[in-house]
Amino acid sequence: MSSGWAPRPAQVRGCGQRPPQLTVAGRARSAQARGHGPASDGPAWQARRQGEDMQLGLIGLGKMGLNMAERIRAAGHEVIGYDRNPAVTDVADLGELVSRLVAPRTIWVMLPAGEPTRATIASLAQLLDPGDLVIDGGNSPYRDAAPHADVLAARGIHFCDCGVSGGVWGRTNGYGLMVGGDAADVRRALPIFDALRPEGPREEGFVHAGGTGAGHYAKMVHNAVEYGLMHAYGEGWELLKASEVIDDPAGCFKAWMRGTVVRSWLLDLLVKALDDDPELSGVDQYTPDSGEGRWALQEAVGHAVPTPVLAAALFARFASRQENSPAMQLVSALRGQFGGHEVRHTE
Repeated sequence: MSSGWAPRPAQVRGCGQRPPQLTVAGRARSAQARGHGPASDGPAWQARRQGEDMQLGLIGLGKMGLNMAERIRAAGHEVIGYDRNPAVTDVADLGELVSRLVAPRTIWVMLPAGEPTRATIASLAQLLDPGDLVIDGGNSPYRDAAPHADVLAARGIHFCDCGVSGGVWGRTNGYGLMVGGDAADVRRALPIFDALRPEGPREEGFVHAGGTGAGHYAKMVHNAVEYGLMHAYGEGWELLKASEVIDDPAGCFKAWMRGTVVRSWLLDLLVKALDDDPELSGVDQYTPDSGEGRWALQEAVGHAVPTPVLAAALFARFASRQENSPAMQLVSALRGQFGGHEVRHTE
């Protein structure tokens, strides 16, 4: 989704309509009739369900949202999705989405941070009923959670924030979930959280991190740690490549995959990238950042928590975008002035 994402206004036909109250069995039959019934990997999922199938509205069917919807459907729950893309949406607008859901509704918002999420939550506040629940699962700044909760609470609507990790592999492997909000609201959405998280003990892949904003705060710190881990691997790669005694840098990384203290899923993905192209030929050094590293560093300064690794990783991303660093130009010029050192000039 682009940063200009905004929900389509509800059509008049969508507002105010309420479907008949379906039983749990009826909802399951409805889901199966639409092709959204349990998948063939049912037995493992059946053991994890909380006693009844749920119905979920999911807004934002991009590269994360669409995979999440399919994983939730595979667990036996009904998902009705809305997206601006007509190729993937189940409904025409938010009004129709709300009318298709049985009260009390649960709606998951999976949109870019900022105005797309704010506009959508403001629209939902006008469409939903007291007792409904909205979950913000995007990478919103944690400070946005309280204003979102206040907008909804004024209408009697509940709110949770959920940090989601897993990327494009989450549909198969499951997603790491960090949730903030009231304990009763978190319990209410547990069947959905259980469908999304990895197999195994719930606490290894899911946490109710605290009150409103805690989920996005935990995800912010998670992403900052991710920055540091990736940069450490990057520096190790460059050092192996620079050595005269190392003949197989990619093989060294592969050897670290088992039995070593630096093994991780990130390392597995790095080895996959090197298997595809051992020289990473054609990969541009330009590395963007999506905001969480900056927010985490601001929090570290505010709490006087030393985070030199996280800071270095973030600043390295900034450096990756400079074809010719002004700071290093100045350093080179100064070395020429005080020591007569060679100053190289660009063509």
